Amino acid sequence: MAINNSISKYDWQFLATGFFLISVFIFTDLIGVIDKEYFYFVPKLISDQPHRIFTSIITHADLNHLLSNLGGIIITRYFLKRLGIKRRFFYLKFILICSFLNFLIIWVYEKILSYFNIFPNYAALGFSGIIYALFGFLLLTSFYGKKYFLGKEIGLKSNYEVQKMLKTICLIGFIFSFFPSVSLLGHLSGFIAGCLLFLI
Repeated sequence: MAINNSISKYDWQFLATGFFLISVFIFTDLIGVIDKEYFYFVPKLISDQPHRIFTSIITHADLNHLLSNLGGIIITRYFLKRLGIKRRFFYLKFILICSFLNFLIIWVYEKILSYFNIFPNYAALGFSGIIYALFGFLLLTSFYGKKYFLGKEIGLKSNYEVQKMLKTICLIGFIFSFFPSVSLLGHLSGFIAGCLLFLI
């Protein structure tokens, strides 16, 4: 089936997200007027600085990190169009809700570790957790379709071609997640969050 991949009324969300991520990178890495250490996700600081739940997803380690996540935005936009998205604000709502849910999953994971006297010490950043959440959501959608999200019609239909592509992308992505300096926890928790959001 031919897909019209031209600019649509939904695309402002993807463009605004990409522009915002690029703007933050300019201010943190190129101009240096913002110290991005105040934006990182650091577990032991979240209770006193909850803003890091959101600021960590808009901050990137370097240009390659930013470009890979901008590519992820383009890919998710393509799949949403292939599946027939019908809700103008779906993408932004998904990002907002996913930020909370992704944090909750990581918080539960860390509480389990603390029960065994294991206290992880790390800093995480980047938009990839949201990208992987979208991959999880869209993968299940490509199997079963998704008519409603939070009570609003989004009209996503199952699609075997999208299903095949997403299975390949997710497999490659999870292999890549084991590389040094890549957050396996961030990617995995994002994917789980996306699968859970599919159930809403």
